[in-house]
Amino acid sequence: MVREFIGEINALVWRELKKFFGNPWIIVMMIIQPLLWIGLFGKAFNLTGLFTIPPEVLNNLPPYVTQQVSALFNQMMARLFGSSSIDYFSFMATGMLAVMAFFAGMSGGMSLTWDRRTGYLNKLLVAPIRRESIVLSKMISASMRSLVQASLLLLIAMPLGLKLSPAGIGPVLLSIASLFLLGLSMSALMLMITIRTRRQETQMMAMNLINLPLMFASNVLYPKSIMPSWLQAIASVNPLTYTANILRGSLLMGSSASMSSLLSDFAILLGISTVFLGIGIAVSIVGLREK
Repeated sequence: MVREFIGEINALVWRELKKFFGNPWIIVMMIIQPLLWIGLFGKAFNLTGLFTIPPEVLNNLPPYVTQQVSALFNQMMARLFGSSSIDYFSFMATGMLAVMAFFAGMSGGMSLTWDRRTGYLNKLLVAPIRRESIVLSKMISASMRSLVQASLLLLIAMPLGLKLSPAGIGPVLLSIASLFLLGLSMSALMLMITIRTRRQETQMMAMNLINLPLMFASNVLYPKSIMPSWLQAIASVNPLTYTANILRGSLLMGSSASMSSLLSDFAILLGISTVFLGIGIAVSIVGLREK
């Protein structure tokens, strides 16, 4: 029973991945938007540059004043980005890795729409396989695609100015797990909507309604500390916030990263994702059984 179940999931996951890698334009199209955010917004809106004092001004200041200004600048950067060595572009680029996994998970859930339109879903429903394997294969393949796309975005961001300082093997593996978990939970959420709603227009509206508010109500673009209090409350229950925290701590903080903070953020992310996963899987399986 278990072997058959795993075999069903494995076959359906490979089918999804072959479809994905067989069309490289899908990868290109899904990388363009985060790349535009990194290349245009990330470079144009340079928070670090706002606090940079021109060299000619520093040269005219007494040494003790220069030291005080430098200390003040480091404190401000540490308060905003967690470390004085982190610039805004690196801060935002790692946040966009979480957005990449988020978008990939959502689009993975939407792929069921095309299966329904082409008749492939009907073939799966009459095949002697479990409904659970259909749902889980969609989620797992979406999460695997999210890791591929986030890796490609990371490689693109490095020549643009991303300054990496990995905290070690453990934290890096934790960041990979957080991306996978985020893609898994978002695909479950979108599968639930896709199965329950037949109209593609409604599904697209729901996807846009979820994507942008969650992205802006997180710390992927700007630090949580500078948000108004009501927005900080929303960001505190947003899985994107904790995924971005883990990525920044693992990839940017180096030896100053706190493993206890990373594990705490991962535990919160796991709790929020478990709720999304539980609701999404249960509603999706019930919806497929009703067909």
